[in-house]
Amino acid sequence: MNQTNAQPIRGLFVTGTDTGVGKTVVTAAIAAALRAEGRNVGVWKPVQSGSTFGSGRTDAQQLLKSTGIDELPEAVAPFSFAAPLTPLLAAREAGVTLTLEKLIASGGPLAKRYDALLVEGAGGVAVPLAEDALVADLMAELRLPALIVARSGLGTINHTLLTVSYLKLRLISIVGIILNDGESAETHDDPSLSTNAELIEHYSRIPVLGRLPRIHAPEDTNTLVHTVRQHIQFALVKEALLAGN
Repeated sequence: MNQTNAQPIRGLFVTGTDTGVGKTVVTAAIAAALRAEGRNVGVWKPVQSGSTFGSGRTDAQQLLKSTGIDELPEAVAPFSFAAPLTPLLAAREAGVTLTLEKLIASGGPLAKRYDALLVEGAGGVAVPLAEDALVADLMAELRLPALIVARSGLGTINHTLLTVSYLKLRLISIVGIILNDGESAETHDDPSLSTNAELIEHYSRIPVLGRLPRIHAPEDTNTLVHTVRQHIQFALVKEALLAGN
């Protein structure tokens, strides 16, 4: 993989075990809770695909609406593509060549405006971003600790342990894991919910920082702040995010 000699930024990289596991709502909730304390924390989605800004449904727009951050969506997500494909292919379809250098450079203005950034990845850690780079390569270049978001229900142990193993292989530090109920109705009758966190901690040696219940009003900032403070070990996340500030 190419080395970019990227300058370190302060923050936390929110990654997932898969697409659709709830990275956006977790990122928004943590950012909202920190900003409610008066912290100058921003959000950054280096690349997103599957929707356009005009739809109002992009991750960047949801992040801004949920946190009340006054930024243009284009500033938060400088590389956005309509095709519902992995970023590499979505960019290729749009006639854009993505590189780690371009992705990292796009976050420079945000890094200057905020004391720390919550960086939301695309899909999981092995998602292709460029011809020679995966999401994990971006994480390694940014030198940010990772916060893993995983589904709370059946199957999450396998996905989470694989994600942890890959990040450890890449020598990327992991702050912890947040389990997310999301919109799955299956969690109501899932007997694995009572043991998943314990088993993930046992086999991964990484702390599970909490389980986020389904948030019915994810765009309501107060709801996000209350939920994350009630269900997540927020102090540990804050300590990791603001380290060095």
